[in-house]
Amino acid sequence: MSLYIVATPIGNLDDITFRAIEILKTVDVILAEDTRHSKRLLDYYDIATPMRAFHEHNETQKTATVINELLSGKNMALISDAGTPLISDPGYVLVSEAKKAGADVVPIPGPSAIISALSVAGIASDRFSFFGFLPAKQTARLKAIQDSAHLDETAIFYESPKRILASLLDCQSVLGDERVVCLAKEITKSFETIKTDILPNLIDYLQADDAHQKGEFVILISGIDKNNKVIGEAQLDKILPILLSEMGTSKAAKLAAKITGIDKKHCYQRAIEL
Repeated sequence: MSLYIVATPIGNLDDITFRAIEILKTVDVILAEDTRHSKRLLDYYDIATPMRAFHEHNETQKTATVINELLSGKNMALISDAGTPLISDPGYVLVSEAKKAGADVVPIPGPSAIISALSVAGIASDRFSFFGFLPAKQTARLKAIQDSAHLDETAIFYESPKRILASLLDCQSVLGDERVVCLAKEITKSFETIKTDILPNLIDYLQADDAHQKGEFVILISGIDKNNKVIGEAQLDKILPILLSEMGTSKAAKLAAKITGIDKKHCYQRAIEL
């Protein structure tokens, strides 16, 4: 009664572990995000295990049935279309309920676009945060970028080919021209491209050829320099009292954020504490 969470290739079909192949061959059922898509992988490795669709639109509905099957003694594997399940893919509800029910949930590690991109980006990898896909609407997207703009660690986003140019333009409007960013697309595939540069140069690359905007993208934004952050905090300590003596808290925080480059919410919190 084990549920195996199996990582599968993100592009190159040879990027799969021997253990993952063995698990997929020996479980009773494979739960696949898209059975037609995953059939190519199973055929490539002569895996004849029955597949069943399990995706974001039926996860809540199907979870109870899967749990009952696990508790009856079946072994099952969960795979996504590519990479490690649950990372911007369905499966959280199932894993959570399976653990509550007492079933064994076993990780079968393997490919991940996030980690693969981070390993070759040339950007600090000791600390990072992953935020999933950037929002489709510009207002929400700008807020998401702004929320990560003042982190002193690498911020990682996914983006689709339809919005990659708009998203980088929004990054430029929030982060300016000097922030170093890595653009990684089609990792492990034929047209794999990894570019680490300042935003104006990456935008020029995307605009130079429509083909450059095709593919699935990982955006990695370098964190702000820790020394600059310390300097900004010291500057904030000096200017906030002056601004508060001349204007209201909200307005003072907004102006302080513009002057120091520190997040407005942080400036406001500091202002109300004074």
